[in-house]
Amino acid sequence: MAYGFPPQYTESFQVEGLDKDLLLLFAIEAAKQLNWNISSDSESGFVAYTKISMVSWSEELGIHIEGNTLTIKSVCTSIQIFDWGKNKKNIKLFVSKFEEVRNTMPQEEINSKLILLWQKNKQSENTVLSQAPSTSTNEITSFVSIFKPTTDYFVTPILLNMTLGVFLLMVLLGVDFFAPSAESLVYWGANCRTMTLDGQLWRLFTSIFLHIGIFHLLMNMYALIYIGLLLEPYLGKTRFLWAYLITGLVASLSSLCWNQLTISAGASGAIFGLYGVFLALLTTKLLHKSAKKAFLTSILIFISYNIIYGLKENSGIDNAAHIGGLLSGFVIGYAFIPSLKNFESRKLKISTVAVLCFFTLAASLFAYKTLPNDIGKYEKEIQKFVSMEAKALEVFNLPEDTSSEQLIHEFTANGIYYWDENIKLLDSFKKLDLPSKIRTRNSMLIDYCKLRIKSYRFVCKSIEEDTDRYEIAVDDCNKKMEKIISELTNM
Repeated sequence: MAYGFPPQYTESFQVEGLDKDLLLLFAIEAAKQLNWNISSDSESGFVAYTKISMVSWSEELGIHIEGNTLTIKSVCTSIQIFDWGKNKKNIKLFVSKFEEVRNTMPQEEINSKLILLWQKNKQSENTVLSQAPSTSTNEITSFVSIFKPTTDYFVTPILLNMTLGVFLLMVLLGVDFFAPSAESLVYWGANCRTMTLDGQLWRLFTSIFLHIGIFHLLMNMYALIYIGLLLEPYLGKTRFLWAYLITGLVASLSSLCWNQLTISAGASGAIFGLYGVFLALLTTKLLHKSAKKAFLTSILIFISYNIIYGLKENSGIDNAAHIGGLLSGFVIGYAFIPSLKNFESRKLKISTVAVLCFFTLAASLFAYKTLPNDIGKYEKEIQKFVSMEAKALEVFNLPEDTSSEQLIHEFTANGIYYWDENIKLLDSFKKLDLPSKIRTRNSMLIDYCKLRIKSYRFVCKSIEEDTDRYEIAVDDCNKKMEKIISELTNM
């Protein structure tokens, strides 16, 4: 069972008595008889993909010929941690079929197919063929190499190291390793409507590099490594970096528009954006049809599973960010097509990125200006409730020798007055667009204030009449208030 990023298995063997052309011919024929889809070939080998099945999302087979040595490498094309022996099995099947073809193919068929192969190779010298997506799996030779920037795997490890560094710093400074609190996430720059729309637009960016515990971090980083290995060599450093950042910002913006109370953090929106870019490219003619089929199926399964799982109640997944990142990545993928066709055109590449950045910033500013922030207004105004509540309760701190007249004045002029003001404040919130949970809480607070006023009036009557006949009524109010406080605490 292979483990890796992604899981892969490689094997080489020498074939005596065959020249390079015959090696290639028998290898191609073996792949065809195994019903593998050949996406690209040359004089030194080819790339093929296994069929999609219930036990496989397709594996990529790279067959390379050098002298009389045949090297076969099988790599999973989907996000998997273990391959459950599929890659090794593919190579064994290929070797067995290769030997069968070598020993059974008639000489006349060999001669005719060799002529076709020579003609095809001659034609390909003057033709630009669409290729399978480039990958950097050869550059991942050990666990440590995952974190080292290389030629075609440069931006991905930098993003990986930055994200891991932020998480490590958070933990070292006291943030919970498994389940960070909402307060700590907000402190470190998580995205939430009340604060982002209150002049803190930078949270759209910082939230991309924050994660809600170690498991959230590991899942996202594995997905980033996989898509980075696959997509970065094809896009190049500049396109890949800006695709990540732009789709991450759009994902944060989508979460901001959709969610009123959610505290959002994580790289998954940007990662979904990269999948959206790749998905767009897979619908074009830039990639070979066999490669497209293999990758398209596995990516659609991955995206569908995550979106559907995110629809579950209390899943903890911010589907708005995922969908926003995915759709923006799809658009960016198409926007990149002209510069990918003219890969060396620096001017075209930079102008494309500049236009995408402009529209992203414009959308962010538009959302900042137009999105309602009623919850932000509510959170500011509710502080007045706390202040007036404290003033209303000061009557219980009066000295024991306070006169009856003064007590009645304090209970009426300060106590009842501030509870009335709090009711007016809570009533004003009915004009705001608030979640049902907050509206329910406000309704309970109004009932609480009314009970306070009722109990204060009973106390005033008790003082005026110099009697204890109202104690039962005051106790009844206190019990009802305690019940409301308990319910508010458990909401």
